[in-house]
Amino acid sequence: MEVQVPGAGFRGLRRAAALAALALCAVAAGCGREQAGEHDGSGAATDEVVLTPEAAREGRAKHADEPKRRSKAQVVELRGAGSDRLPAASPADDAPSPGAPTDAEVRAELRQARAALATFKKHLNTGAFLQTGPRARVLSDGTAVAPDNAPEVVKRVILAGNEIAKFPYKWGGGHGAWRDNGYDCSGSVSFALAAAGLLDRPLTSGLFMRYGAEGPGDWITIYANDGHVFMVVAGLRFDTSGQGRAGTRWQAASRPVGGFAVRHIPGL
Repeated sequence: MEVQVPGAGFRGLRRAAALAALALCAVAAGCGREQAGEHDGSGAATDEVVLTPEAAREGRAKHADEPKRRSKAQVVELRGAGSDRLPAASPADDAPSPGAPTDAEVRAELRQARAALATFKKHLNTGAFLQTGPRARVLSDGTAVAPDNAPEVVKRVILAGNEIAKFPYKWGGGHGAWRDNGYDCSGSVSFALAAAGLLDRPLTSGLFMRYGAEGPGDWITIYANDGHVFMVVAGLRFDTSGQGRAGTRWQAASRPVGGFAVRHIPGL
């Protein structure tokens, strides 16, 4: 094929340009695939692919009849960088923190606490005096009078409460030792209940939210939330809140109880 280029006298130049154009067309047509009449290495000649709609339909029909190839996907576990270089666990890692009490020290403290509680119960049985009357009331000295018809265990709670009724408020008091020089709200309630045999260890206000059973009791009702706890015994409130005004934990006046869990001791 000859390409016509304006201007006579340049026939050699025109032929060279035509040959170059044909070479470029051949390269463009064969980019990325084999040319017509070339071999694929198997000895058979391959046909040139023409990208027309008809050719596309024929290609899809041809491949639809071929069996589907199975995927060779594999599950790969991704591990953190350097995980294979983690040091082996040492038995020393499971040791108590420096300064923590040993098991022997904890057992010794529990024995001392039980002994102190037993001594205090003996004091209640022999040396403490509880005044009783027709109804519960708070005396001028800050102690409470128990109702004559109250169960003995309720009288013991009131008797134990009288022992610490005017002790100062002390954060954490009553949790490290039964006999302390001050008691916080939960330590006060724990002390009075433990002296009557209703507890064997001090509880925090949060733990009192799950103590006993739900709802008010006939003789003892405990009101607790995450930050405070008090109880009403035979109609009298035993509460560190308000002690600054009354001078005693025993108070005849009630207080709002919204936001408190209401618990009681079964049978009381």
